[in-house]
Amino acid sequence: MRAPLSTAIAIAAGIVVLLGYFLPVPELKMIRSMLIDWAVIVAGIAGLIAIIHLVKVHIKKLSSEQNRDYYSLITLIAFFFTLAAGLLLSPSDQRFQQVVTSIQVPVEASLMGVLAISLTYASIRLFQRRKGWMPIIFAVSAVVFLILASGFLSIADQVPLVKTLMSALNMLPVAGARGILLGIALGSLTTGLRILLAADRPYSG
Repeated sequence: MRAPLSTAIAIAAGIVVLLGYFLPVPELKMIRSMLIDWAVIVAGIAGLIAIIHLVKVHIKKLSSEQNRDYYSLITLIAFFFTLAAGLLLSPSDQRFQQVVTSIQVPVEASLMGVLAISLTYASIRLFQRRKGWMPIIFAVSAVVFLILASGFLSIADQVPLVKTLMSALNMLPVAGARGILLGIALGSLTTGLRILLAADRPYSG
């Protein structure tokens, strides 16, 4: 077994944290809290290292003699401006939050627009590659929910039967989102169990 010490430490830490959640033992809860605090600190340091590496990559792209990327300059200016504003005003400042939100919301809206175009292209490719009911159901579902989300049928809310039907249709994306979250939770649980049982050892290099 590669890296037996790392494997033993990972398994022991996982078992202690799990037991701290399920057993009402003060000592286990204290150790569990300490291990979680350590994990948060390590995650914060890892995020800081990732940010430093990202800045170095963009500086390298900007200082390159060939294929100089000037978009890196925009990224660096935005990063250092946001960093300075956050340090001077603090993240809880209303002005700072308003500026960040004013930038973040249009970017997210643009990404959603790109996603809508990508899904439309994917549905067209799906019609070309596969024949059957599933591509038709996918396309009809996309069109129906786009119409519902656009607000064109808001006048029909005054009809009780139509209002009930639209309310039921609007619950379907919520059910789908919950299904995705359940899948993510089960996948995370499976990954944790595999690491806990030493089937996967990402910490061994």
